[in-house]
Amino acid sequence: MSNIGLIIEEKAADIGNFLVGRLLPFREKRAVGPFVFIDHMGPAELKDYQNLDVPPHPHIGLSTLTYLLEGSIFHRDSIGNAIEIQPGAVNWMTAGKGVVHSERTPEYLRETDKKLHGFQIWVGLPKHLEQSEPTFHHTEAEDLPEWEENGVHYKLIAGEAFGKKSPVPVHSKLFFIEIKTKDAQNISIGKDLYGEAAMYVLDGTVDIEGNHYGSRQLLIAKDTKLCEFGMSENATVYLFGGEPFEEERFIFWNFVNSDKERLEEAKVNWHDQNHDAFPLVPGDEEEYVPLPKSILNRK
Repeated sequence: MSNIGLIIEEKAADIGNFLVGRLLPFREKRAVGPFVFIDHMGPAELKDYQNLDVPPHPHIGLSTLTYLLEGSIFHRDSIGNAIEIQPGAVNWMTAGKGVVHSERTPEYLRETDKKLHGFQIWVGLPKHLEQSEPTFHHTEAEDLPEWEENGVHYKLIAGEAFGKKSPVPVHSKLFFIEIKTKDAQNISIGKDLYGEAAMYVLDGTVDIEGNHYGSRQLLIAKDTKLCEFGMSENATVYLFGGEPFEEERFIFWNFVNSDKERLEEAKVNWHDQNHDAFPLVPGDEEEYVPLPKSILNRK
């Protein structure tokens, strides 16, 4: 019997002036461990007149993880951080009771051709941290654990696995792992994982119990402890998962919480532009993403 419990095909989602491939949430699988939302951005070739511009928008009850493979994004937030995200680095912002941030093409790239490729991820917070003060942490690429074993290259982007720990300050037991091959390899890592697990095939193919899976597919494991697969040459996969929360997490627009009343409060506060709940973003105060009318009165 196959250890694959669900196969999710990447589906296009419009985030304004940019299309992304949405992996989570999915109607048959709302979360994998604490991971509640994953967008695969690109790969996109942007002309000199095309730029990423996501104006200030709010979050509650989650941590955002931005990880780029190509290109650059300039991050600003209401805590006061302003930093460029480059490939291999990790931006980890914990919204807690409320944060606002923007994501744009850096000024020095706005009139040149450029590329953009990476992941935008939301990780739910433990219930006792959902109303915490917002925080931000940037981890440079060279600070992430990387190693080779039997011709396979591993990188631990966030969390704990393989007896190693990423410096990204996560709030629950989770893992986000990059695995790359030059030659075809068989991988058996179930003993190193825990909780729930999913695999995203970026490049190449994987073979699981005689079945082949290609790129832009998300594979959900039935049993994390049975995580064994073959990888083709020049393949790249990402494994993510961890211990799920006891309580269900609800999502409305950019808000995540175990308490629906908190979601309603956040919707009203953002719609009314209550800057006590959602402060302005220094250096990016002139515009914001309005609350979609379609969700204003939706419970």
